[in-house]
Amino acid sequence: MSSTNNKKNFFGEPLNRRRFLAGILAGSGSILASRFGNGRETPPNIALIISDDQGWGDYGFMGHEAIRTPRLDRLASESLVFTRGYVAAPLCCPSLASIITGLHPHQHKITSNDPAYLEKSDQRHVNGWPPARRRLREDMITNFDAVPTLPKILQGSGYRSLQTGKWWMGSYRRGGFTHGMTHGDMDRGGRHGDDGLLIGRKTMQPIFDFIHNTGDRPFFLWYAPMLPHAPHDPPERLLRKYREKTDSLQIARYWANCTWFDETCGELLDFLAKSGIAHNTMVLYVCDNGWIQRKDGNGFTERSKRSPYEGGIRTPIMVRWPGHITPRFDGATLVSSVDLAPTILRACGLEPTGGMRGVNLLDTNALKSRDAVFGAAYRHDAVDIHSPLSSLKHTYVIAGEWKLILPTPTDRTGLKPELYHVVNDPRETKDVSAEHMDIVRRLRMRIKEWWKETLPE
Repeated sequence: MSSTNNKKNFFGEPLNRRRFLAGILAGSGSILASRFGNGRETPPNIALIISDDQGWGDYGFMGHEAIRTPRLDRLASESLVFTRGYVAAPLCCPSLASIITGLHPHQHKITSNDPAYLEKSDQRHVNGWPPARRRLREDMITNFDAVPTLPKILQGSGYRSLQTGKWWMGSYRRGGFTHGMTHGDMDRGGRHGDDGLLIGRKTMQPIFDFIHNTGDRPFFLWYAPMLPHAPHDPPERLLRKYREKTDSLQIARYWANCTWFDETCGELLDFLAKSGIAHNTMVLYVCDNGWIQRKDGNGFTERSKRSPYEGGIRTPIMVRWPGHITPRFDGATLVSSVDLAPTILRACGLEPTGGMRGVNLLDTNALKSRDAVFGAAYRHDAVDIHSPLSSLKHTYVIAGEWKLILPTPTDRTGLKPELYHVVNDPRETKDVSAEHMDIVRRLRMRIKEWWKETLPE
């Protein structure tokens, strides 16, 4: 017994196995009763699953003809599934920042993955980032320090929180997480995850260790593995299955990575079930941005990641909460990644912050009253980290069956507004703006009103 009690988890904490085993036997209700008691409903654990660079149709439950995702398919069968979900921005860093804050990029000011190079010579710097660009990155993170995040808000209600996978804002602690894998030290390779990127691809143990030691406190889990994100280097056993389904090695590798990600989700979901806490854990799923794999080489096609087209911004969004949600597929309601934060806070008995414009996905009346969702696409490298407009390329609105993509006046490409009937034409093959200028004018005004309404005071 002494040797077992002396074992430590990923975070250097002693493994509390006796308490953990008691939780398996008694279920999460008894684990949390001592803290919340008095007949009050136990607050849920929160497990937020975020895939990385995955097409909105690249799942079994979304009808893909080749990709197999049995564990996410099962999660979908147990969840409220919105098939018309959208992200706030089609790029990793600003999208993830919006998910964890419930704010749009022009509100939290994280619009891009990185700050700009100050001079062309900076790009040839061989010993990591040049000092001036490092300072800009630190300024970005400092700007984000003051923004309320889910871990910061939940900590006030007794939640422990764990960061794993993608995280751009320096150390996990700066996001308010009580525990985490990402150190964020640029001298040790910190940029968008560092040690956190081991999750899923190499191990799931940090998550299991964290849950082992939660004790009588609820937890918030950020599971954002760099999957199916490149490098597309799946296990050979998975790649063999897909080599028979396509003549493109690059596509086979991407498809296999989607299944690899699915397997890791299965490990997490199985652990929740075996630990006796699945019934009191709200599981939410979203993808950070889309991806359409090139057939003839590595990388994504023009109308996917970093673009305002469906291939860049659309994602299924799922919520599973046993006893609180009736599983069903919703193929009509428009939802957004900024809805996740208010949904989580409401489930935990907390109020959304004043800047949040998303809705509670479990509030039927709120969803019925919504008729549009909005977002924006920005440059990969920010022009001015203090001015969101300086990096803006496109804004977009999806209203009912219509979608308007509006280029910003600062974009000198000469592009004009594009209008698509995305229900009948989800691949956006025909721009019908010339035939429906009245709809273009109406939706252009909606974008203008949304931007003005959501600007920070």
